[in-house]
Amino acid sequence: MLKNILTVGSWTMLSRLLGLVRDQLLAAFLGAGSLQDAYQVAFRLPNMFRNLFGEGAFNAAFVPLFTTTLTKKNQQEAQRFANEAFSVLITLLVIITILAEIFMPEIVRVIAPGFTVDKARYDEAVALSRITFPYMVLICAAALVAGVLNSLHRFGVAAAAYVSFNVVGIAALLWLTPFMPNAAWAAAWGVTLSGFVQLGILLFAAHKAGMRIRICFPKLTNDIRQLFRKMAPGIVGSGITQINLTISTIIATLLPAGSVSVMYFADRINQLPLGVLGAAAGTTLLPILTKALHNKDPNAAFDAQNKALDYSLLLTLPAAFGLFSIATPIISTLFEHGAFTVKDVYYSAQSLQMYSIGLPAFVLIKVLSPGFFARGDTTTPVKIGIFTIFLNLILNLIFMKPLAHMGPPLANSLAAITNVIILAVVLYKRDALSVPFSLLKRIAAMTVASLLMCVVLMSVMHLCFVEIPEQNILYRLFSVILLTSLGGLLYGIILHIFGVINFLQFFAKVTKRILKK
Repeated sequence: MLKNILTVGSWTMLSRLLGLVRDQLLAAFLGAGSLQDAYQVAFRLPNMFRNLFGEGAFNAAFVPLFTTTLTKKNQQEAQRFANEAFSVLITLLVIITILAEIFMPEIVRVIAPGFTVDKARYDEAVALSRITFPYMVLICAAALVAGVLNSLHRFGVAAAAYVSFNVVGIAALLWLTPFMPNAAWAAAWGVTLSGFVQLGILLFAAHKAGMRIRICFPKLTNDIRQLFRKMAPGIVGSGITQINLTISTIIATLLPAGSVSVMYFADRINQLPLGVLGAAAGTTLLPILTKALHNKDPNAAFDAQNKALDYSLLLTLPAAFGLFSIATPIISTLFEHGAFTVKDVYYSAQSLQMYSIGLPAFVLIKVLSPGFFARGDTTTPVKIGIFTIFLNLILNLIFMKPLAHMGPPLANSLAAITNVIILAVVLYKRDALSVPFSLLKRIAAMTVASLLMCVVLMSVMHLCFVEIPEQNILYRLFSVILLTSLGGLLYGIILHIFGVINFLQFFAKVTKRILKK
């Protein structure tokens, strides 16, 4: 399982790093103003569907059904089911896309009510949204094919395809911008074009794996009805993080111009460990849990889930405390170029600190949700999700005035923490979660080590690295490398002292693996 998590995580890490390059170009070309706000709102809708379907509800419903069909029947029946799901899904999404293109002005009024006071920003958001929305069809279709590959344990291929999103996005910004009204239009076209590339790569990989996914006449068979019954409530239950982020974006449009942008760049940094660890753990855990439960082996299911908890928190806790402690130099180094100002750096860093508070909870939602989905339960997460959606909305309204750009991220984090606590309690009461005392001790040690690391990093930064955003890029880069290296080394030493990891064994394993290759 660790190998699968690392495989998916490695490709996701590459994708996130390329995403940072893409975001750096967006920051340099557009800064954090009205045009950037308009693009981010235009990207929010298809991106929400991307995360919702690619990492959430669709895989939660499709993968167990496809895996069961493949195991109990045969590959031919599994392919028939995949073709039927593919055809019905595309048909429905094309209809939704056509309606969205027609009524896009009304949709933008709903998702960005604050834009209506600025006609130029509103018109730009409508035009850009019409360009990006077809990406929804392509990425949701790609999610189905990726689900097929994941069920066949081809995790690496499915994860690698998503790298093309950022590759195409970077190319569009660099090469299409001179031919477009502005860089935002080039970025919007890059989003949609990347959808064609991702879907093409995944279809080719499925074909090589023996699954020829084709479009057929859409029919609501019993299998498809069962798929949508399981999928509908899971859209809210699994995609609660994305729904809460969308609510935060809506609230941010009511704040001063640029608030949507500084929150976006903060969230992009926060999404790096979330995407690498949370999505990787959730993607690899679901088929393993499903298989263990199908074989009536609850101990194997508990073991898989506990390993996912352990591996995820081992890296997520220091990432969260680290982001909180050195948010300013990270944002400054990555984005303080071109039109992105020092004020934008400080505002974005403050937003990042609020997001980092909920980072472990965001990851744990990805780890705990498969515990429901593998057992065929998509109803319970939706009930929990509805509660936390309302909680997030209430907290947003409370925080938006006094905290401004920090309010929505803090509301998001608190809602995520509440969500994961309820998920864990419900799983425990159903005897679907059993965390041994030894793992609880490890988690406590990780938390203490992360907290000590945070205190040291903040002290070093304030004593040795003052006015970081005012310095040149080499100074900023040096400070981030030094601080992150110091933090990682300190975290590892403390864990070694606590007995959580053994440095000698770790380096021996790494050396053996290198020599073997």
